[in-house]
Amino acid sequence: MFRSFGLNEFLLLAEGLKWTAGLTALAFAGSCVLGLAILLCRTGALRPLRWGIEIWIQVIQGTPLLGHLFLVFFGLALFGVDVPRWLAAAVALSIYGSAFLAEIWRGAVEAIPQGQWEASRALGMRSYHELRLVILPQALTIAIPPTVGFLVQLIKAFPRPKGRPRI
Repeated sequence: MFRSFGLNEFLLLAEGLKWTAGLTALAFAGSCVLGLAILLCRTGALRPLRWGIEIWIQVIQGTPLLGHLFLVFFGLALFGVDVPRWLAAAVALSIYGSAFLAEIWRGAVEAIPQGQWEASRALGMRSYHELRLVILPQALTIAIPPTVGFLVQLIKAFPRPKGRPRI
C-alpha cells in the first residue's frame, strides 16, 4: 500500500528544506572565509606555516565529517562548553569544507601561467595587489566548477536528524 502525499508531508519537507538551506548557507560562507585564509597561508612565504597548514588539511580531509560533528558537539561539552546544535553543525561543516575549498582554490591559483605572475611583478605590484588584481580573478574562473561541485557534496553530506520519519 502506498502512502498518500498530503499537506503534512509537504510541511515536513519544507521544514527540512529550511534547515538544509540555512545550514548550507552558513557552512559554505564559513568554509569560504576559512578556506581563503588557509589558501593564503598555504601559498605564503613562511615555510613552517605552509607545513602546518598542509598537515591541518591532511588531518581534516582524512577524518570523516561525522567525526568532526561529534568532536565539536560532544568534545566541547566535555570541557563545559554548551554548544547549540546549529552552531556545532555550522562550525564542523565550515572546518571540514574549508580544507577542501583551500585545496580546490590552491589548484586554481597554481593553474595560472607563470607569465601572469612575472608580468604582475614586472609592473612592480606588491604580493597583495598581485593576488587581488591579477591572479585571483583568473583563478576564480577556473575554480567555479569544482567549488560548485563541492557545494553539492556538502549538501549531500548532511546527516539526517533522528526522530524525523523517512518519506
